Amino acid sequence: MKTDYHLHTAYSDDSIYPLEDLVKDAIQLGLKEICVTDHVDYGVKYDRDDPNRPKDAVLNVDYPAYFDELEKLQQVYGSQITIKKGLEFGVQLHTVDVFERLFETYPLDFVLLSIHQIGDLEFWTQDFQKGRSQKEYNEHYYSYLYDVISRFPHYSVLSHLDLIVRYDKQGRYPFEQVKPLLEKILKKAIADGKGIEVNTSSFQYGLDDLTPSRDILRLYHELGGTIVTIGSDAHTKQYVGNRIEDVKRELKEMGFTHFHTFEAMKPIAHEL
Repeated sequence: MKTDYHLHTAYSDDSIYPLEDLVKDAIQLGLKEICVTDHVDYGVKYDRDDPNRPKDAVLNVDYPAYFDELEKLQQVYGSQITIKKGLEFGVQLHTVDVFERLFETYPLDFVLLSIHQIGDLEFWTQDFQKGRSQKEYNEHYYSYLYDVISRFPHYSVLSHLDLIVRYDKQGRYPFEQVKPLLEKILKKAIADGKGIEVNTSSFQYGLDDLTPSRDILRLYHELGGTIVTIGSDAHTKQYVGNRIEDVKRELKEMGFTHFHTFEAMKPIAHEL
């Protein structure tokens, strides 16, 4: 069963990929199920109906239009592909309450939980890393992630768990230095019935390991974690379904037996 559980369209601020084109391309690529997971990042982005948003504000998903189009496409293409309703929540501690309200407002099959910013400071611009040592910004990132999942339970999997690696100009920080923090995060996720994602954009970005790293994936398995989704993080046709079958083989070699899809926030296991 070929699936892709991390996909972005023009409903995300960083993509111009029409949603229906994504569905057609996924069918052409032989995918049997996809979950669209467009971006929501309160704190640095605004909802369209927010009366306090600046004129030049970066916007979150247009929720009514997004869910309406998803439902229409489910009807049109349902005999060819399963389309699930998802969102990628870029949660920060000061935005937990608004994400709580969003989760209660719309019916979702799947939620990716990501840390894209801390204190509204972006990783990709180096604003978060500025003035901190490599040790400080790595440890702060993982400590913050733990604090977020301790306060916000409405997610399915931890998305690109070691995202900070992608934006670390000093190279990959040693796994052993952050292993205690990672154990704490993974034990919490497992205890709460949550999973982790393997994000195949690591190939797109030319990283020297998987995302999250093989060390993190092995640790998750050793701790008893079983819920794993696989997604390309595609924002264009070029990367839809990218290297997902290769990742399945690696997961099997690590000892995992299943990957997962979701429906109404409930995991569904499929043999690797």
